[in-house]
Amino acid sequence: MSSALQASATRVATPMAELLPPAEIFGVPLHRDTMGQTVERIARLIDAGGAHQHVVLNAAKVVQMADDASLRDIVAGCAVINADGQSVVWAARLLGVDIPERVTGVDLMQHLLDKAAERGWAVYFLGAEEQVVRDVARIEQERHPGLVVAGWRNGFWTPEQEADVVADVAATRATLLFAAMPTPRKERFLAEHLDDLGVTFAMGVGGSFDIVAGVTRRAPVWMQRAGLEWSYRLLQEPRRMFKRYLVGNTRFILLTMREMRAARRKKRR
Repeated sequence: MSSALQASATRVATPMAELLPPAEIFGVPLHRDTMGQTVERIARLIDAGGAHQHVVLNAAKVVQMADDASLRDIVAGCAVINADGQSVVWAARLLGVDIPERVTGVDLMQHLLDKAAERGWAVYFLGAEEQVVRDVARIEQERHPGLVVAGWRNGFWTPEQEADVVADVAATRATLLFAAMPTPRKERFLAEHLDDLGVTFAMGVGGSFDIVAGVTRRAPVWMQRAGLEWSYRLLQEPRRMFKRYLVGNTRFILLTMREMRAARRKKRR
C-alpha cells in the first residue's frame, strides 16, 4: 500500500462526524467529506438500497461542464460528488467552501474494495483494455482477501452491443460497479443505464485500472500533495495531455475568477 493510501486509511479509521450536506460550486453540489466520511456516506447509500451514481470533480471536468450543460446536469444529479483535483479543493476554499481534502477516485476505489471484501459486496470491473481489466480483477482479489468479483469486461463495444453489456452486468447481481472510461463517456453511460445495470452503487474511475495494472504510474506523493499530479501526467503523455492541462487549467482559473466575482456580487445584494 502506498504511503498516500496508508495516510488516507488512517483517516478512514477515525470516528465519523455527522455528514454534512453538499455545498454548491461551479453550478453543482460538492460534498465536504474526508475520505472516511465518503466511504461512510457510500456505505449508508448501499445499505439503503436503490441505485446511486458517484462522480469526482477535477479542473478538466469543470471546464467540460462549462461547455456542456447536459454533463453538468448529470454531475449535479449524482448521489456523491467529491473533489478529486487539488485545484478544485483550492478553488472551493477561495469561494468560502471548506473542503477538508481531496478524495481521489483511484484511492476511493481501494477503500471501497476493502469495504466490499469486509461486507461481502460483489463488484464488477468495466472498462480499459481486455488484458488490463483481467489483471485488475486478479490484482484486486489478491489485495483484498475475500473480495467477490462478480465479473469484468473491457471498455470497447459498439452502440449496438451496449444493451447486451448492460444486461451482462445486471445478470451478475453485483453491488458495486467500477467503470474505467474517459469523461464524459462514463458519466453518460452510468446516468443513462443506472436503473438497468442492477448495481446499488456505480462509480466512474477513469484511468484507475491502468494505474492498478501498472500500465501508467501515479505521481510521487509529494507531487500529489502539492497539487502537481497533472504535471506528472503531462510529462508522461505530453501530446495527449497538453490541451487538457495547459489550456484547460488556464480556463479553470478563469472560471474560478468568474465564480469569485459572482459570489462577491451576491454578497452585495
